[in-house]
Amino acid sequence: MPPRLSAVPRPGLLLALGAVVLVGLSVAGGWWLGQRGGASNQERSRATLERQAAQLQDRLANGSASEADKQRLLQVLLALDQNREATALLEQLADQQPDQWQLRLLLAEVRRNGNDRAGAERELRQLLNLKPDRIEALQLMTLLQLEQGRGKEAETQLKALLEKASKPNLQPQQLPIGLLLGDLLQRQGQQAEAAALYTRLAGDVPRDPRPLLALALLQQEQGNSKAAQDSMALARSRQPDKDDPRLDQVATSWGLAGLRGPSPAAPKPSPASVAPREPGRPDP
Repeated sequence: MPPRLSAVPRPGLLLALGAVVLVGLSVAGGWWLGQRGGASNQERSRATLERQAAQLQDRLANGSASEADKQRLLQVLLALDQNREATALLEQLADQQPDQWQLRLLLAEVRRNGNDRAGAERELRQLLNLKPDRIEALQLMTLLQLEQGRGKEAETQLKALLEKASKPNLQPQQLPIGLLLGDLLQRQGQQAEAAALYTRLAGDVPRDPRPLLALALLQQEQGNSKAAQDSMALARSRQPDKDDPRLDQVATSWGLAGLRGPSPAAPKPSPASVAPREPGRPDP
């Protein structure tokens, strides 16, 4: 699935990875907050979380906290929106476990959520200095740069990384970097350049449906349903398992339900049952 840049997601599209990680970690600590109705229940749940946070912080202070305790404390702090305390704990965990790069990525996202964009960028540069093509860090870095009006800077960096991943031989990171660049180009109003990039990527990786799926999404957003149908058909032809429903599921989640292929189990309609459609309108 192509990486997406939305901080506030467009309908059906993938959130920036850092936000997804953040939600994933905080959900375990505060999942019941959204399950019970009524302000009183939420207040009781929050009070429970606050008591749990105090207990775990006491263990951390006296040195008896286990790794599971620290992880649980992090989840609870995030669920309580205590970003300052969560940031301090994440800094400690990230320094103690430098091989767990996901912790620093989450730290960058927490800093961004706290409007500390400079701090978030600093954390991401630590990750990218070690591995310049780490796509998860690139996603969040690109989003940060775009939010600060530095889209052209992000574009230049991604183009350089794409070129490096493309020559002399194609590297595995070429496709995700290219898809991220394509999304950035669209955000900057460069739809034609994005479409050309997706077409190039589709030629570079002839067995992967993702560039064609991204192209179909772009064409659909531009109102070119016929071209989007053609791109979806090509994407579908690249599936090893022709009956695999996952591509149609992605298409539906991206608002491309009208471009799905017919279900293999569905009977073919008879000519008499097919109502005439208006010229230029795509098949349902």
